[in-house]
Amino acid sequence: QVQLVESGGGLVQAGGSLRLSCAASGRSISYYNMGWFRQAPGKEREFVSAINWSARSTYYADSVKARFAISRDNAKNTVYLQMNSLKPEDTAVYYCAAASVWRTAVAVPDQYAFWGQGTQVTVSS
Repeated sequence: QVQLVESGGGLVQAGGSLRLSCAASGRSISYYNMGWFRQAPGKEREFVSAINWSARSTYYADSVKARFAISRDNAKNTVYLQMNSLKPEDTAVYYCAAASVWRTAVAVPDQYAFWGQGTQVTVSS
């Protein structure tokens, strides 16, 4: 089992930055592909970003491309999401997730076996 705990969320003004962390425990995530998803009130959970186990491949939703950056430190068993130029529409609960393998497109949440509890990000205008 992999336990994931997100942190780093909060309230920020539009144009500001936040760095989310996802700390894993219970098992090394060195060979897991990791993803970030978000869910705004009344909306479906949506893909934000993903990174493969070696960090050689990263993926982003069009809505966050060039503003967000995903990274990982396998030695610390942690994945990060640097969020810059935040917009009010980025307001959501952000979740990290782990997948042992991507069987289909990285944005499909069903293939991620482990999920964190989420951290709230609120961007004020």
